[in-house]
Amino acid sequence: MENQIRIDALLPSEMAQRAETIGAAKAVMGAATMFALAVLAGAFISLGALFATTTAAGTSGVLPFGVAKLLTGLVFCLGLILVVVGGAELFTGNNLIVMAWASGKVSTRALLRNWGIVYAGNFAGSIGTAVLVLLSKQYTFGGGAVGKTVLSIATAKMQYGFVQAVALGILCNGLVCLAVWLTYSARSTTDKIMAIVFPITAFVAAGFEHSVANMYFIPLGLFIKAFDVTWATASGVDLSSLTWEHFLVNNLLPVTIGNIIGGTVLVALIYWFVYLRDQRT
Repeated sequence: MENQIRIDALLPSEMAQRAETIGAAKAVMGAATMFALAVLAGAFISLGALFATTTAAGTSGVLPFGVAKLLTGLVFCLGLILVVVGGAELFTGNNLIVMAWASGKVSTRALLRNWGIVYAGNFAGSIGTAVLVLLSKQYTFGGGAVGKTVLSIATAKMQYGFVQAVALGILCNGLVCLAVWLTYSARSTTDKIMAIVFPITAFVAAGFEHSVANMYFIPLGLFIKAFDVTWATASGVDLSSLTWEHFLVNNLLPVTIGNIIGGTVLVALIYWFVYLRDQRT
């Protein structure tokens, strides 16, 4: 009976061992492969954002706030499902590599190498997807409701103060990394998908900030503003705050800092302390 295959989910202590093993493997991945998989992750998260934006179009004032946010969050789950099941490298999820780092199985240099390459790849994949969406003019669908939603989301993200953006980033990646953590218990694809749905829906519905998603949401708004001026002006959305400087300094920087804190401190290091600290080599 010792060789009998288990079909039940892994226990948290076993999940920690799996997280450590996966993190160590990610850290030594070849740079070209890592970057290519990161580009895919950026595109996958962007597709989830595209789905969410389209779903949110026209819901304002029609559906109650919470219901509209719930629907948006549910469809956004597509992004992380594609990343986890399809296989890709996502910066926010890779904050869990800190578990292997804390155990001494990944060097600081290897950890930062992974984060740097993956972050750059995520950015490239997100920007590339935004360009394709711009060229497709998908934002004009629904009588322009989709594009107006894109611009409204992008401009709203410009209004946060630095500390607020950091806090929203912390809360976001706590949930994202919990979603990835839960998938480590999975025995099947269905298990992984179900583990992802509720944490991701929660972060989107609550309005938390995800750095990689913002690499799509905000640049798409910037592209529409720059390359379809007549349409953007006719949308009626105030775009004065929507600039590349505001995006990079006022949003992406603090949100990225918050994502790192949320993923590494609130999830990775806590679970390392509980399950792996006594096994450090």
